[in-house]
Amino acid sequence: MNNKICNMKVEVPKGMGLNDKDYINSLLSTLKEMEKNYVIVMSEASNEKLLSIYKNVFLKIVALQREAYQLMFRKGWYCLEAVDHSKISEKKQMLDNEYSDMIS
Repeated sequence: MNNKICNMKVEVPKGMGLNDKDYINSLLSTLKEMEKNYVIVMSEASNEKLLSIYKNVFLKIVALQREAYQLMFRKGWYCLEAVDHSKISEKKQMLDNEYSDMIS
């Protein structure tokens, strides 16, 4: 059974030179790292005005990251794995339990 969810892959030139897939993959990685760093920056903001500025930038980065991911998925350069409903339910239960442990 094929558990992969993919679009037809757009072929890119092979070889030592960078291609569109390489560039967008690098962009996606950079945006993911920027998201993580902005979460830290927001938690350490010294006042509400600064937090608001950081939050606005963060939301723009999130939107750009999502756009890059969707482009890679459309071009078949990023695939997902299909899982059955029971695995999703198990994961949700695990996360619910962890959350309950944190707040109690």
